[in-house]
Amino acid sequence: MKIEKDCVVRFHYAVAEAGQAPMERSKDVGEPLAILFGHGQIIPGLEKAMEGRQAGDSFKAAIAAAEAYGERREGLTQRIPKKHFGEQKLEPGMQVVLNTNFGPRAVTIEKVGMSVVDVDLNHPMAGKDLEFDIEVVDVREASEEELAHGHVHGEGGHHH
Repeated sequence: MKIEKDCVVRFHYAVAEAGQAPMERSKDVGEPLAILFGHGQIIPGLEKAMEGRQAGDSFKAAIAAAEAYGERREGLTQRIPKKHFGEQKLEPGMQVVLNTNFGPRAVTIEKVGMSVVDVDLNHPMAGKDLEFDIEVVDVREASEEELAHGHVHGEGGHHH
């Protein structure tokens, strides 16, 4: 079966900033990533590169920043009360995940004051061209329940 919208894809990946060593590998965790394809669960450029592939395919994909996490936007900073970070020891350059009204968001610490913290709201990978090594493990049709819920169930997916 070929990868297309509304199918479940399980795949291993390694991702690196263009020309660098891989910074993350799914095989280090052990399980392949499972996604509901065509539902915005991975970056747009990787989705385009995977479409039409099938189980057993291995390939490399170079994804420009605009098709990955977008370009960096200057001035995208915010001052946040320190209490929202709990007891974490904060240092400039650190990446942390903040729980917001719109769900978890990765931010980079810019400056730590006595009662406030300045953070960069750009995604840590914004403005970076990425290189992926992909190994497609499995492709199957999504169940009606998975489509209704908007995520994969079972192996590599969500368990209710």
